[in-house]
Amino acid sequence: MLKKLIFVAFGFIVSLPYAQNDPVFCEQINALNQRIQQFHFRPKPLDDSLSKAVFDLFLERLDEKKRFFQQSDLLLFQSDEFQLDDAIVSGDCSFIVKYSTILKQRIEASKTYVASLENETFDYSGKDTLYFKAEANSKYFKDDQIFKKYWNKRIRYFILDHLVEQDTAISYLEENFKILEAEAKPKVIQNQICLLDELLHKNGDMDSFVKESFLNAFANYQDPNTFFYNDSDKSQFESSVSNHQLTFGIDTAKNKNGDIIIAYIAPGSAAFLNGNFEENDVIKSLTSPTQTLETFCVSNEDISAFTSNEKNKTIIFKIKKQNGSIQEIPLTKTELKIEQNSSTAFIVKHKKSYFAYLNIPSFYTDFDSPQGNGLAHDVANQLQIINKENVKGLIIDLRFNGGGSLKEAAELSGLFINKGPLAILKYGNGDTFTITDDFKGTLFNKPVIILIDNFSASASEFFAAAMQDYNRAIIVGSPSHGKASAQVILPLSDTGDLGFCKLTIEKFYRITGKSHQSVGIVPDIVLPSLYDGIKTNEAHSPFALSNDAITPAFKHTSYKKLPLAEIQLQSNIRVENNESFEAIKNLSSTMLSTYIDRDVSYALTLNNVYDDVHSYNNVWNKLYEVLDSATNQIKVKNTSDTKNKLNVDNIELNGSLIDDISTDIYIHEALLILSDIRKIKRR
Repeated sequence: MLKKLIFVAFGFIVSLPYAQNDPVFCEQINALNQRIQQFHFRPKPLDDSLSKAVFDLFLERLDEKKRFFQQSDLLLFQSDEFQLDDAIVSGDCSFIVKYSTILKQRIEASKTYVASLENETFDYSGKDTLYFKAEANSKYFKDDQIFKKYWNKRIRYFILDHLVEQDTAISYLEENFKILEAEAKPKVIQNQICLLDELLHKNGDMDSFVKESFLNAFANYQDPNTFFYNDSDKSQFESSVSNHQLTFGIDTAKNKNGDIIIAYIAPGSAAFLNGNFEENDVIKSLTSPTQTLETFCVSNEDISAFTSNEKNKTIIFKIKKQNGSIQEIPLTKTELKIEQNSSTAFIVKHKKSYFAYLNIPSFYTDFDSPQGNGLAHDVANQLQIINKENVKGLIIDLRFNGGGSLKEAAELSGLFINKGPLAILKYGNGDTFTITDDFKGTLFNKPVIILIDNFSASASEFFAAAMQDYNRAIIVGSPSHGKASAQVILPLSDTGDLGFCKLTIEKFYRITGKSHQSVGIVPDIVLPSLYDGIKTNEAHSPFALSNDAITPAFKHTSYKKLPLAEIQLQSNIRVENNESFEAIKNLSSTMLSTYIDRDVSYALTLNNVYDDVHSYNNVWNKLYEVLDSATNQIKVKNTSDTKNKLNVDNIELNGSLIDDISTDIYIHEALLILSDIRKIKRR
């Protein structure tokens, strides 16, 4: 052990202490590489370029904030920088052990040092300086002295931040600082130790986290949307784009004490029907047929991963009730409709006219049946309902819609377009295929506004692009994410015991032959966004696919083009005179210059932290004040069909949705644009 520690400290490269081949991990690497080479749209060769890129991505995943590794560790790791490709070819995966071993040691050392700080008297005089630098080229710790200095300052800052966040006057904090600091110190230290423990148990254990981090680094080198998935990852992804799932019906959260509690029980779910579960029950442990997960100092994400794992169909929940009693309750998953992945129309009023609003959270589908009742089927039903309401137009909300099934996107487009090409698929071998709507007729013929933002991606962009190319809708909002690729989930083995991979297998193009890859769908009418200038789009992701163009699809017949210039002008005038949009622009600009791209330092004192925290809070409070004072609330109601189906289980959620719609300034502007279109059409 002494030799090993000396080698690490001085950066000598030795393989003996770490030379252990994990046959399962070796199989996973080999299988992932085979799947990529066989099915990926543009597989990259195993060479030194791959090795260097994967090495960098891997280290960033392991220690993104550079809080653990030291420069001596990097000297040891650098022997792999241009050798990973050779290791993969030879089937030698023993390199992974040293990363897991050293990261575990560094986190444990951090825990030990942080715990020791409880007995240390802290200096808040300003002798030390805090540095805040966005995207700084921070370096790994030079030695133990720098490592300790970092954690010492970090804990002191969090203590001051904790005191300031109590929303107390600075005079009170100054007068009672000694007492308040003594009370906060053990809480902050314990919280940080707990967070470090969460890292040690991430993905189940540190070894799994490190191995899966490498597999994902290898996958992400191909493109940002290619991933390795374990069982839980696969289940969670499929749930996000499905309208049904096997579930316990329990959503969890962490309370202020760090306990995992039951935050929500879905009506009709297994937990709901069991009757022994209540919101705010504390979950002490989860036991599946193969393992037990103790919930102390475990992240809520890991709890979700454990419960969503498709192999964990029955779990024994050990819970602590509000009266202090402990119960062990076995529960088996049942199939449940995912309410947040369903689309329900609302009726919105402007002056004497009624319009419809429809939020589409994802392009969900029925994975068990290709002909199943997914999003397009649900929207078709809603269109039939709103047609009976005699609405004059429709707002379709795709904001924060990350995509889903392209099949659903194509079928949804067909509900509004009277036959023709919708998009072009391009495969890795260069072949193309035109996706078409082969059915004559539409289900809705009145004006349509589609709201998009920076997070509208993939299938959302497919649909928005088709509607824009046919002049069938006016696109309003911010440029979309810029993901014009399609993925498929494949098992790494016949039995699935090696995990899965989500692979990019094709790109899709607009019927014009142009691509929105890394560019996004550009709205016809652009509205201010909190995310303007922030690098959220795919173009900013490492190894994003490039933008290009191909031969257009066969001719399509567009709808009559609206006088966009006039509609844009009227919208621009309203937006420029709207206090809420002006507040959003100001906040976006301030956040970008002062916080996202911040480069500031100040002495570590109570007053400086107080000023910094309150300055940040005040920026947001100004926005909330403007939004809260806005008087242009939309009149919103349910369709007659929805009213007939409301019951005690969903009436509260329905009321919350109506409140959100009625105060949304983007929906309000979309409503005014629809009204402008009606005026123009009546001329």
